[in-house]
Amino acid sequence: MFNVVLGMLVGIGITVALFGVARLTARPVEGGLAVADSQVAERIAPVGRVAVAGMDNSAIAIAPTSAGGAGITTALPVPKSAEETYQAVCSACHAAGVAGAPKMGDHGAWRPRVAEGKAMLYDHALKGFTGKAGVMPAKGGRADLPDALVRETVDYLVKASQ
Repeated sequence: MFNVVLGMLVGIGITVALFGVARLTARPVEGGLAVADSQVAERIAPVGRVAVAGMDNSAIAIAPTSAGGAGITTALPVPKSAEETYQAVCSACHAAGVAGAPKMGDHGAWRPRVAEGKAMLYDHALKGFTGKAGVMPAKGGRADLPDALVRETVDYLVKASQ
């Protein structure tokens, strides 16, 4: 019985010592618990949100975020012209024919697409398309592009490919 009591006292002593060490080494959060709670909420916030083509996505604002607090923004700038949009977004697939994309300037590949009409080309560029020959993501994968700029870029591609 003596050994049991002695074991319990040693266990309690070790526990109290660990709590004491933890209190001495813990660093306080500047600003109190409210700041600590906001820091935790920031760390566990969702990484991204989903924008659905053809739906009203105005509630999903794409805001620049800083990388590691270094002041580096990770949001991409929106191109200002059709040519810039092609270079920044569309050329990733349309320059090399990736995923069945017709290459810019390939008259044979663009002819049947142009024959369907610009309305169809605009629709596929804005909402995305999955066909027999390949895939076109909505707005080339850049949901932040304005519809008017996407249409101008389609016109630019078609003009260069006729």
